[in-house]
Amino acid sequence: MSLWVDKYRPSSLGKVDFHKEQAAQLKNLVQCGDFPHLLVYGPSGAGKKTRIMCLLRELYGPGVEKLRIEHQTIVAPSKKKIEINTIASNYHLEVNPSDAGNQDRVVIQELIKTVAQSQQIQSSTQREFKVVLLTEVDRLTKDAQHALRRTMEKYMATCRLILCSTSTSKVIGPILSRCLAIRVPLPSTEEVCSVLTSVCKKEGLLLPPELAKRISEKSGRNLRKALLMCEACRVQQYPFSVDQDVPETDWEVYLRETANAIVSQQSPQKYKRQSCGSVRDYQTCGDILMKVHFCLCSRLLEVRARLYELLTHCIPPEIIMKVLFTLTSPVTVLCNLWLSFM
Repeated sequence: MSLWVDKYRPSSLGKVDFHKEQAAQLKNLVQCGDFPHLLVYGPSGAGKKTRIMCLLRELYGPGVEKLRIEHQTIVAPSKKKIEINTIASNYHLEVNPSDAGNQDRVVIQELIKTVAQSQQIQSSTQREFKVVLLTEVDRLTKDAQHALRRTMEKYMATCRLILCSTSTSKVIGPILSRCLAIRVPLPSTEEVCSVLTSVCKKEGLLLPPELAKRISEKSGRNLRKALLMCEACRVQQYPFSVDQDVPETDWEVYLRETANAIVSQQSPQKYKRQSCGSVRDYQTCGDILMKVHFCLCSRLLEVRARLYELLTHCIPPEIIMKVLFTLTSPVTVLCNLWLSFM
């Protein structure tokens, strides 16, 4: 039994639920014959990967969906062995080079070279090139990006690159100038609600419009997240109710508690109430100030420990900061973080 997000993923550009004009342009791009390198960028959950897979299906047919996981071992010039997992079909290769850390440059050069020098298994596809899909390109080191620029020029005749990233701000100019950039924005709230209603209808469920709107807003218009939240609501309760709770991930709840700890009242009156006695129990004003200082330091250490806990559970720091800024004042967050890591 597959999740709704996988079960109802569009398999062709003609079946996408939003940004249909963009899908039509991608289809025309395939039919024109001169297929360039692509840079597909946009926020998480907007449908970048779905459109890329639909594009590959337009290029090569249904055979591109017959995927296999391959474990690659690459030997660096320093004789160090780099192990990385890839997803491949007979027509394309998908890899996240940033998984190799500082060795991402070697991974890019070797994998693209291997794919470009291999022949197509089925010539009936009438495509003289294979495709290498590189994800999270904005996380590549500068050395890897310069190596990518040189490699994509060298093997242009037999290999096309599709680069996927959330932003272009960390991608170097020479790569941007060699790719056709395609931005995939987040769907609107109405489009997310429409997809949720359609999926529930296919499942034989009735989704109240008010609940669909709450899910859309709580997911931040991230369609993948919205579908997962909707399915979690179905497991939690059916028939749906308008005012039922929308489940959240544990790390989001934990981060909200951290935000509350950052912005909670930090005054002598509060610490006086937290102490065992009243102000009269202290001999001097210095005792009171020391108590307040101790409580402030304890709060900052608590915030730092909670942030470390999120990082050790592989929550990206940029996501942590983004969520904190939406929950609290950015100035308050930055001041507390600066004090926490002094």
